[in-house]
Amino acid sequence: MTSERLGTATTAEVSAWCRRALLLVPIGSTEQHGPHLPLDTDTRIAVALCERAAALSRQLVPDSSGVPRRRRVVAPAVPYGASGEHAHFAGTLSIGTEALCSMLVELVRSADRFAGAVLASAHGGNHDAVMAAVSLLSSEGRRVAAWWPRVAGGDAHAGETETSLLLAIAPELVRLGRLRRGQTAPLSELMAALRAGGISSVSANGVLGDPLAASRGRGEELLEELVSDLDRAVISLEEPGGAPS
Repeated sequence: MTSERLGTATTAEVSAWCRRALLLVPIGSTEQHGPHLPLDTDTRIAVALCERAAALSRQLVPDSSGVPRRRRVVAPAVPYGASGEHAHFAGTLSIGTEALCSMLVELVRSADRFAGAVLASAHGGNHDAVMAAVSLLSSEGRRVAAWWPRVAGGDAHAGETETSLLLAIAPELVRLGRLRRGQTAPLSELMAALRAGGISSVSANGVLGDPLAASRGRGEELLEELVSDLDRAVISLEEPGGAPS
């Protein structure tokens, strides 16, 4: 295998090293991201972060057999999540918290040939499903961890943060002529209305933040910060006691 993508490998190739490898599972969504970002924004972000974190394993010193001690491989992305709060916007597809949790549990159970799994979700609405899955899988003795991007001072949805990331990851998909400021009130002030009526009840264009402030440079900085944070989470899982063995 010439890359860190599981989907491009053969079963013979994987069987040679999977016991020493950690599986990174990008989890995204298919949901509205305002008038300017694609529906698969969260999925693209999750994949980009996992692939960059996986690439770091190539820098590690091999053991006596020539196999990296902490090889990382990226599973095909999970492109659907719990996105019911975006249901009023065309194109949004959601499987809900219960279905997502069940799918992740079965997926990780099927990955027992790997040394462990990191569930990396780039959609906040997936939080409850991911954490419930990790709790159950950990109770079964599996080595598994959850991770999601945290940006200090970042906005909530399709604003400066996500638009900057997409400008760094896939700039051709950002509709620059459609950038519009959305609801900029603190999320804490909007949460009650958001939970009751979804995103459309607090933002007509589906944006929580200001994408007009986004830049590719900021996106590159965010990618570096988030990959470093994900790398630390992976290293923590690798350490003895980091998760059930």
